[in-house]
Amino acid sequence: MNTLVIGTRGSPLALAQTEFIRGLLLHAQPTLRVETKIIKTSGDNFAETSLPAIGSKGLFTKEIEEQLLRGKIRIAVHSMKDLPTTLPDGLTIGAVPPREDPHDVFVSKRYSTLDELPKGARVATGSIRRRAQLLAHRPELQIKEIRGNVETRLQKLADDNELDAVILAAAGLKRLGLWEKSKQFHWQQLDFDVMIPAVGQGIIACEVRESDMETQELLATINHADTLACAEAERVFLKALGGGCQVPYAAYATVNGEQMKLIAAKFSPDGKDFSRTEAIGPKNDPHELGERAAREVSLT
Repeated sequence: MNTLVIGTRGSPLALAQTEFIRGLLLHAQPTLRVETKIIKTSGDNFAETSLPAIGSKGLFTKEIEEQLLRGKIRIAVHSMKDLPTTLPDGLTIGAVPPREDPHDVFVSKRYSTLDELPKGARVATGSIRRRAQLLAHRPELQIKEIRGNVETRLQKLADDNELDAVILAAAGLKRLGLWEKSKQFHWQQLDFDVMIPAVGQGIIACEVRESDMETQELLATINHADTLACAEAERVFLKALGGGCQVPYAAYATVNGEQMKLIAAKFSPDGKDFSRTEAIGPKNDPHELGERAAREVSLT
């Protein structure tokens, strides 16, 4: 294999995730030459616009996938939660490493926990999934729209005296080393009974051409099978409900031995109505588990 080119967005988190994958590949094949190609996506071009206002299908992946299909890159590295549930023809997920912490995190300058917030407190998030679950738990909160990368959101929290808290993904904070480094904030990991993660949250996806068997064989050496099975169950759940990354659905799968459990839910945008289920089945059939969970949340 000649030089292997990995395509990615240019955000600090995307580059950190790509460097992580690069390290795994070089550990598996030390003589490999790996380069990174930064590709600007539609989501990057509208960094300050509300995600629901500009749509969500392929917002952070389309341009990267186009270069993958044209052979300009060999691997596309994405946050799994950004990937549409239906991939373009000719592309497949070649590998995922073990999942990072999937929790959402409450971050505040003044309050230690979500429940400490006073009535009417202002909490920022760019996710309607987080918005719905926040309002389901604390309907009297004011939810404010926020965009930008992880560091930008933390800076907005630090600078805006009228903003009481922000909700972020633990995986991004940990991959960027921000959770332990930033002592000016209070941090609280939110339990799954308060906030179920987004589909694929904490998972890095390595996308590859179906016809590129050489790269697929290389990716197989860094793949974590249980994490990939969990991602499939969650993505099937979302696809069965017809949702994308900007619909208030949530799902999180775990493996215990040969069994898989899928916690899944759907919400109304205002959090007043929701349906939640916990489905269990064999880990070797994540597709059936995802479809069953979708049926169960649709019954109520």
